Amino acid sequence: MTTLTTPRPVRPTSSIAPRRRHKRSVVATLVLLGGAIYCLVPVVWVIIASTKSNSELFTTLTFLPGSGLMDNINDLFSYGGGLFAGWAANSLLYAGVGAALATLVSTMAGYALAKFDFPGRQVWFYAILAGVLLPGITLAIPQYLLMSMMGLAGSHWSVLLPSIISPFGIFLARVFASSAVPTDTLEAARIDGAGEGRIFGAIVLPMMVPGMVTVFLLQFVGIWNNFLLPFIMLSDESRYPLTVGLYTLLSKGSGTPSLYSLAIIGSAVSIIPLIVMMLVLQRYWRLDLVSGGLKG
Repeated sequence: MTTLTTPRPVRPTSSIAPRRRHKRSVVATLVLLGGAIYCLVPVVWVIIASTKSNSELFTTLTFLPGSGLMDNINDLFSYGGGLFAGWAANSLLYAGVGAALATLVSTMAGYALAKFDFPGRQVWFYAILAGVLLPGITLAIPQYLLMSMMGLAGSHWSVLLPSIISPFGIFLARVFASSAVPTDTLEAARIDGAGEGRIFGAIVLPMMVPGMVTVFLLQFVGIWNNFLLPFIMLSDESRYPLTVGLYTLLSKGSGTPSLYSLAIIGSAVSIIPLIVMMLVLQRYWRLDLVSGGLKG
């Protein structure tokens, strides 16, 4: 004799999964929104504070615009006989030339590590990874001593030369070259009689343009925002980049409060080249580096 049992009601899972996904998306959105606010609030404060005169800077509400923007700009570019313009030109020199040379060196080194088989290749690659992990402060003093021995300390070269070698740029270039440059194409070019120089210039470089733009942007921003290296290397105020120059304005502000407004408007103006760089080069920026890392 068999007994009939009533089946237990099964809880529908189709409605639970979308709810969980919705909660996760809401949490992720809130986290990203919080991060965006955390990053943008200081920028908004600098932009608003740059519009305030010396009397308004410490007496008005924090996020209330002022009426001294044009006066602050005029005072900034006339300070010290045009020191700010010289600092801006030095920053463009250090960041532009340094990023271009670093991009070229990183592309060549990354391509060689990705497509050439030579003794010690993995050792060199691991050494480069170790260089990525080293903080810049540990290298600044040895670099200064080395530049002093070469007689270059205090010159533009003392800031340019250390920025040419970028371990992180070499790493990114290697990852990108591994996926963006087909080995079969290189072998076909060699069979046709093309030399390595011609292969690199006519085949490899066009294929690596998106990766090169990414390396250039990262290196440009890194050099533009670098403070420690030029602060240690340079003693002549006329050779300062914007970071060190604005620091001197801020440090002098304790004795001359009017310089606080110049430091703030100078910080706001120094952001403009980075924004222009991102807008001009963004159409070359691709996600190929990420896809290359996944393929590798």
